[in-house]
Amino acid sequence: KKENVSSVLWQMRRQLLLELMGILPTVRSTHIVEEADADMEPNVSVYSGLKEEHVVKASALLRLYCALMGIAGLKPTDEEAEQLLQLMTSRPPATPAGVRFVSLSFCMLLAFSTLVSTPEQEQLMVMWLGWMIKEEAYFESISGVSASFGEMLLLVAMYFHSNQLSAIIDLVCSTLGMKIVIKPSSLSRMKTIFTQEIFTEQVVTAHAVRVPVTGNLSANITGFLPIHCIYQLLRSRSFTKHKVSIKDWIYRQLCETTTPLHPQLLPLIDVYINSILTPASKSNPEATNQPVTEQEILNVFQGLTGGENARANQRHSITAQLLVLYYVLSYEEALLANTKTLAAMQKKPKSYSSALMDQIPIKYLIRQAQGLQQELGGLHSALLRLLATNYPHLCIVDDWICEEQITGTDALLRRMLLTNTAKNHSSKQLQEAFSMLPGNHTQVMQILEHLTLLSAGELIPYAEVLTSNMNQLLNTGVPRRILQTVNKLWMVLNTVMPRRLWVMTVNALQPSVKIVRQQKYTQNDLMIDPLIVLRCDQRVHRCPPVMDITLHMLNGYLLASKAYLSSHLKETAEQDIRPSQNMMGPEAPEVTREELKNALLAAQDSAAVQILLEICLPTEEEKAQGSNSHSLLKNIQSAAAIGPQSKGLEEEEDSLLCNLREVQCLICCLLHQMYIADPNIVKLVHFQGYPCELLSLTVAGIPSMHICLDFIPELIAQPELEKQIFAIQLLSYLCIQYALPKSLSVARLAINVMGTLLTGKQPDNIKTLEY
Repeated sequence: KKENVSSVLWQMRRQLLLELMGILPTVRSTHIVEEADADMEPNVSVYSGLKEEHVVKASALLRLYCALMGIAGLKPTDEEAEQLLQLMTSRPPATPAGVRFVSLSFCMLLAFSTLVSTPEQEQLMVMWLGWMIKEEAYFESISGVSASFGEMLLLVAMYFHSNQLSAIIDLVCSTLGMKIVIKPSSLSRMKTIFTQEIFTEQVVTAHAVRVPVTGNLSANITGFLPIHCIYQLLRSRSFTKHKVSIKDWIYRQLCETTTPLHPQLLPLIDVYINSILTPASKSNPEATNQPVTEQEILNVFQGLTGGENARANQRHSITAQLLVLYYVLSYEEALLANTKTLAAMQKKPKSYSSALMDQIPIKYLIRQAQGLQQELGGLHSALLRLLATNYPHLCIVDDWICEEQITGTDALLRRMLLTNTAKNHSSKQLQEAFSMLPGNHTQVMQILEHLTLLSAGELIPYAEVLTSNMNQLLNTGVPRRILQTVNKLWMVLNTVMPRRLWVMTVNALQPSVKIVRQQKYTQNDLMIDPLIVLRCDQRVHRCPPVMDITLHMLNGYLLASKAYLSSHLKETAEQDIRPSQNMMGPEAPEVTREELKNALLAAQDSAAVQILLEICLPTEEEKAQGSNSHSLLKNIQSAAAIGPQSKGLEEEEDSLLCNLREVQCLICCLLHQMYIADPNIVKLVHFQGYPCELLSLTVAGIPSMHICLDFIPELIAQPELEKQIFAIQLLSYLCIQYALPKSLSVARLAINVMGTLLTGKQPDNIKTLEY
């Protein structure tokens, strides 16, 4: 029985060998190199090519022998090894099947290095590998296959140089399509050949830069690409070690991308940024790659800010623009994170200027990425993370909710109503209509209504005209419908170009030239001092639709200021290194600077709150007209008692719908958000104090005011009589609004304090009266 089994196995092996020999280009011996003339071209005169009709069968035979030897444990005879080596080192035609055959042959050589046992066989293999290097560009151009064997050869060479033998084994198994047990020790001879004879590290680096980038790179292009090779070389810091510039190659590859996003692009950008900021060695801090220039970055976004109609003029795809945006944001974040390390090495890479960042339509790009989440993989979430860290003012929750409304079903219905007339309105026509505003409201209203049917991107060309004419909307007699429509258009534009829109709006709403000399503020000015937003025309304070816009900008710039000061603190961290050597400790200066920053932000927020509360106060003129703003509770309670007789008085100044009341409601909403975001602001503002006539408004209009119950005992304990009275008045409104056990407990304390104040027997320490 054993003999029968052996006989069947022998017959099968014999038949396979005959099949293999039948497709060999010539019956050759490994001694053929010695018989050939030394002056002859080996790959021309000695070797003949594998026929095209035999390539697919040859690939199948190679995979079959791989399975038999690697999985079934078959040990090849000398004759089988000789014929297999001849087949593997044959030269197929330049077709996709030929590329596949060469890749399989190369991986089989790596998997079964025992097939090469004599010096002659080794020399034959080296010559074949040299042919691979020489012919890979020709194969790629003729076959049309982007992922050719040249990239695989380069990748294996890099893995050998970095001693990543397990990565080579994974590469071999994935190419062969089967899991084979390969001992790392079996690759030692191949490693020596690759690193010392074929691909030295310097040759690998120089060759990689000359490899053309993959056109229209996407996840649809599988296999081993130049990007894999560049990624490994960046990780091993080969480019910086041998002073080879890789910046241009990476920039070209980023520009040659499309959806679906290739998974290797984001790791490539991350490792490239690391190679820019972190030197290859401490002994040579200058050994870093060069960053992409600002002009190259701007070229990618050229023509993007002109609205959706300018898409045809864009040179680069949305994928390339999003990748460059990811690069810029990641670079800035990594630069800040490594500031101390770089300062200790006396190295300061250049940061991208604020002028560059102002020209990149970040919010527009993020919105585009949101609609392409499936195609972009993890890029959208990575951009959101960077945005939340570096640009919190572009991540306001209200904006995201507004975007949902703009891009939802209602937007599709509005698009169905879009007429050619609406599309034909130019920004010049809108400007002419605004110039007729004092006497003619109809034309402006008609154009504005048509503009509401446009998408956010299509509205961009009208942004400058809309903002520059906002000052005219403050004049008396402008219909409320125009104001609300402008507010609506502004909010839509805010979803695609918030930073530029805010700067234009702040400059447009400055006080008249007659009052103060106008100054054109920049984005940087407004981040340093957000309170500039409130130094607007006083008429804004009684124009609710425009005040809503102003409060939106104020909230955004307060958030931007926090991020700006935090980044400034990190950027100037090197100032703490030298003084720390002579002071009490290295942490002392940093703690002091952090405390100063927090104190500045607290003062800034509290100043904004105090100004907004002051706006809520009625002017002398409003008081004379009988505007009742002293008690929101009183108005709300009396509203229920208003009979049908007062329906005709709805738009009078003394009704609940007056401009002052609406502005107060808008301000209370913003203060509520600020108090929730940072409860310390509530305590600071109330310890500073504000007019008592506003207490009824703030307690009833700001739901988060209930947290004042926590610190009222401390406020009552202040030595100043004014603060004690303010605290007691505040508590009285809180007890009415929040009938809670805690309110009762604090009220008892307040009554005891009042008794002490009235009798004039104020104790030395009121804190003893606290519960």
